[in-house]
Amino acid sequence: MEKLLLVSLFQNVTGLLRQVEPDLKGKSVTYIPTASRVERRGFLARMSRWALRGMGLRVDAVDVSTAPYEAMRRAFERNDLVFVVGGNTFYLLQELRKSGADELLREAVRAGKLYIGESAGAIVAAPDIAYSRAMDRPDRAPDLRDTVGLGLVDFYPVPHANNRELGPAAERIVREHAGALDVRPFDDNQALYVENGAVRVLNT
Repeated sequence: MEKLLLVSLFQNVTGLLRQVEPDLKGKSVTYIPTASRVERRGFLARMSRWALRGMGLRVDAVDVSTAPYEAMRRAFERNDLVFVVGGNTFYLLQELRKSGADELLREAVRAGKLYIGESAGAIVAAPDIAYSRAMDRPDRAPDLRDTVGLGLVDFYPVPHANNRELGPAAERIVREHAGALDVRPFDDNQALYVENGAVRVLNT
């Protein structure tokens, strides 16, 4: 059973994680902070990590831009959930591809491990990430040869709707792509929960 929780700002919606995964005690999460490395998002990434620990989860941080392949493989196998932090989606996809973590991540989701994607972590789950250019800087990923995403969902998540800083970019994405793509905007107090292909909007 494939399960995904796509969010904009995790610290705003921690209750929604408990709603879809009520039994977190004693569980562990593969925590991927890589997207935040090239953006000034370090504080937000730390807040997400603190929030997960505060919920009783053991956080196993794996930066896919530096971790050895075998260390990543073992982390995906032993941990119960996957959390992908926000930041630059293009850099995130580049490093997932270069490291081989993209396929490890897909295997974990196919095995039924809950995928929590925050901002860039939500966008990278789409079939392709080119639609997010208004929100991200592709030049941060000079080695990325194409923009094919992880394909964990068949729609195009648009986080940060109505956000003061990123809301205009979210509006532009919807305006430019709504006619051609199945774009799904959600704000900082919502989440898209996907279970075996069925999508629900959750509100705090």
